[in-house]
Amino acid sequence: MFQPMGKFLKLLKSLKFNYLSLFLLSLSGIILFSLLYSGIKEETYKLTEFQISPETIRSIKTIEDTVKTEQDRERAALEVSANYQFDEDVAKNRQSIATLLFDMVIEVKNNAAADALKTDAPKKSEKELVKVLREKLVAFEEKESSMRLNDEALASLLGQDVSSLHSMQKALVTILGEELSKPVRTSDLTAVKYEVERKLRLSNSIPTNVMQTVIQIGRSAIVETETINEEVTKARIEQAKADVEPTRILLGQVVVREGQFIDREIYRQLELLGLLTNESSIKPIAGSLLFTLLISSTIYVHFRTWRENSVVKKKSLLIVLTVFLLLVILMKLTSLIEKDFDVLVAFLFPTALAPMLVRLLTNERLALMTTIITAATAGVMLQEGFASIIQMEVALYILFGGLMGIYLLGNGGKRSTILTASVGVALSNMLFLAFYLLMTQSTYNLTELMFYAIAAITSGVLSGALTIGLMPFFETVFRLMSDMRLIELSNPNHPLLKKVLTETPGTYHHSVMVANLSDAACESIGANGLLARVGSYYHDIGKTIRPGFFIENQHAGQNPHDALPPEKSRDIIVSHAEDGAKLLEKHKMPSEIIDIARQHHGTSLLKYFFVKARDSGIEVTEEDYRYAGPKPQTREIAIISIADSVEAAVRSMKDPTSEKIASLVHSIINDKLNDGQFDDCDLSMKELRTVERVICETLNGIFHNRIEYPD
Repeated sequence: MFQPMGKFLKLLKSLKFNYLSLFLLSLSGIILFSLLYSGIKEETYKLTEFQISPETIRSIKTIEDTVKTEQDRERAALEVSANYQFDEDVAKNRQSIATLLFDMVIEVKNNAAADALKTDAPKKSEKELVKVLREKLVAFEEKESSMRLNDEALASLLGQDVSSLHSMQKALVTILGEELSKPVRTSDLTAVKYEVERKLRLSNSIPTNVMQTVIQIGRSAIVETETINEEVTKARIEQAKADVEPTRILLGQVVVREGQFIDREIYRQLELLGLLTNESSIKPIAGSLLFTLLISSTIYVHFRTWRENSVVKKKSLLIVLTVFLLLVILMKLTSLIEKDFDVLVAFLFPTALAPMLVRLLTNERLALMTTIITAATAGVMLQEGFASIIQMEVALYILFGGLMGIYLLGNGGKRSTILTASVGVALSNMLFLAFYLLMTQSTYNLTELMFYAIAAITSGVLSGALTIGLMPFFETVFRLMSDMRLIELSNPNHPLLKKVLTETPGTYHHSVMVANLSDAACESIGANGLLARVGSYYHDIGKTIRPGFFIENQHAGQNPHDALPPEKSRDIIVSHAEDGAKLLEKHKMPSEIIDIARQHHGTSLLKYFFVKARDSGIEVTEEDYRYAGPKPQTREIAIISIADSVEAAVRSMKDPTSEKIASLVHSIINDKLNDGQFDDCDLSMKELRTVERVICETLNGIFHNRIEYPD
């Protein structure tokens, strides 16, 4: 299984990071989109009008029912009463019109009488007087067409004497004043006209032969005194419409129940919600694509702005995507069973699994990003059945649990640290669920409360247990060197360390000293001190092949190199680096540890045997007496190479003092620097001086002056 994976990793390593990241993000995006869309796509139904609903259908979103809203607004507008405005001048105007009509009749009669007295001409006939009066009334009747009288009516008026006309005029004007001084609306006109007619008939001032004409004038004079104020009424109607709240079909609302008849109104609502097969929307597809693009872009930008070598970035990207997609698959499985429960099963989801895995396998910065994208994705995927929106409580639950896991885990990789962190995650989960249950303001029974408490604890414990369980898998598949793995390798009971201790005790002691120096120096410049410490334990494992040829393992002053030619001694000494690397490879040790064994001497020169060969008259070059290398490729290996040389040199000093140690360390570092041993690693001069200072301080603590006790 792991061999094809190893070939796959080698293939990925050969690709440029930009191309690799685009390929991996595209592939993971397709997987995410497939799982995402299948969970949030709008469910549609093949239904027709006037059939029985085969199941209960709920609204998958909150939407305004515009048709129903408009109907409610029209109903509200109809209920608005018109605004009427009373006009006091109407009564006076209508009285003036009636007065004017009688005045013109009286004027015609007076003029006719005056003309008859002035001349001997015969008195004008009734027809002639009607004609004169009609001419006078032309302008009046154009304005008041309702008061247009026929010739017979005019003749009846002209047939009355002037005093009678005045009496009739007064009676009519009085009655009009009485009736029009009150509010009269259009609906009241018939009743008021009837009242005017009744009063006129009861009046003693109006002769019977002219009664109908006066009644016609009186009825025609009646108009509305209280009319609708169109502007105010329109404003009231608009306000009433505006006050009507839009009618909404709410998320989760039952549109039609199983067995219910689907009438036109229900069918219209189903169409509006896009729940019918022929109404399927493209929105879920577009939304899923945009969400996938957002997640992929976040990951891409994060890695693009991360200042790290491409090898680390490639492996970290692969780890993040693998962990993320595993969690997405777990979300999908959870969502499939969630609909069968009344409680929110999503709270059982291991909130800190992804952050803790990524933190242990890579770094805290990537773990924080993974927490955010995992929480967002969970909010979308772990939603309730009919809710096509983000489940905010689930997203926040996973976000807070994940953050708690990262911070409590810190830099520790021990199982005990992971379990402690998982307990903290469980407590964080319980706090959040307490907040959630209180804020929902719902009543929960004891069974539900017990479920949520158990879910919070289970989520935290699962986070730690699955992290511990999955770590070896990731370490093996991706050939990773996590803190947990390093701590395991630092155990003195490890077979290889026991081999060093039993077969080369001097080398073991030397390795422990180098480990102390390297760890302190790496920590001072922000490098991986734990990796340097564990790598130092194994860096000289190759000396177990021929332990007696290395000075720290020699006893009684016997040195086998004294009897060997310099080139033979060279081969033995130089070979321990490659022998150690092969031995580590044989035991399937991490590549970082193997690189330390192979590179800790770089291409440095074996000065002692080079000088010995040259002094013996053999023609040699420095290249013949150098280690095969390669030169240190990382800061940790470069620091181990310094510590290795410094520890051996200081241990051989007689009466080491602070000044002597400082001078020796400075000399060794400068020699390696001038020899180009640090050319392939990103160790700056500033960091190199910090390393020199820390190594000197550590050595002073080890080789401090002791008090001489008396015999």
